[in-house]
Amino acid sequence: MKALTIALFLALGTVSATAQASGNLARGQELAEAVCAACHGMDGNLALVDDYPKIGGQHEDYLVFALRAYRSGDRDNAIMSPFASDLSDQDIRALAAWYARQDSVLRVMRLR
Repeated sequence: MKALTIALFLALGTVSATAQASGNLARGQELAEAVCAACHGMDGNLALVDDYPKIGGQHEDYLVFALRAYRSGDRDNAIMSPFASDLSDQDIRALAAWYARQDSVLRVMRLR
């Protein structure tokens, strides 16, 4: 019985840590609306210019990596770097969580 209790606590701890690792969706939506939607759209599938990537449905960890790279200067982009420079780690996780949970137009196009 003691082993079962320990296993349960470990499992709950893992679920809790995973939930905390993901960003705040409401904050992600708020940031997307205020800053990102003009170029990427609220769902991440708008591309006003062909060079702007569609980020809806992209992997959350990739979006976190990319935004941190723009913020640090490891990725240099005249448009993205200034936007990312003002983002906190929490904001980056929130935006990544928001866009990762959107449908991807690219996936829909591949299914047809």
